[in-house]
Amino acid sequence: MAAKKAPGWSDVKEKLADFERSGLIGLLQDLYAASKDNQAFLHARFGLGDDVLKPYKVTIDRWLWPDVFKNQDTSVAKAKKAIADYKKAIGQPESLAELMVFFCERAAGFSNDVGSQDEGYFDALVRMFGQALKLIDALPEGRRYALLGRLAAVRSLGHNLGYGVGDDMDDLLVEHGFDGGQ
Repeated sequence: MAAKKAPGWSDVKEKLADFERSGLIGLLQDLYAASKDNQAFLHARFGLGDDVLKPYKVTIDRWLWPDVFKNQDTSVAKAKKAIADYKKAIGQPESLAELMVFFCERAAGFSNDVGSQDEGYFDALVRMFGQALKLIDALPEGRRYALLGRLAAVRSLGHNLGYGVGDDMDDLLVEHGFDGGQ
């Protein structure tokens, strides 16, 4: 006897074909009410609210700069998931670059502030720094300067962290055609 396969998107899509407009709206309303993540996704997708990036930044901030007095842990994976979730929702390059730079600012700031020496955390910071540079490089020239200035501040902090973090960031700046000097 063959094992029954788990339902997938094609099964859901087939069921959705039977819905009328009001049924689809009701389904979306239920999904909206089910979680804050769904709300953030729909707000971003439809450009609703004053700051569609805020819930994503709150998540990044929570997982990259936890309250150490409350014994909260860091989670690079959960912070990166916020960026991936935004990318699925709408993923506009400038806003995506904003989230990546914010990620770098929070990770470097936390490490510098509390004296963290987590090599895996530093590796994630450097990788995100490189991804942010790649995305910024693709933006129109006038849109790059503010983000690059913020990354320059991150790089300066990177030189305080040890483990070659600042040097790796310098190398990435040069690789992307930006000034990597101090």
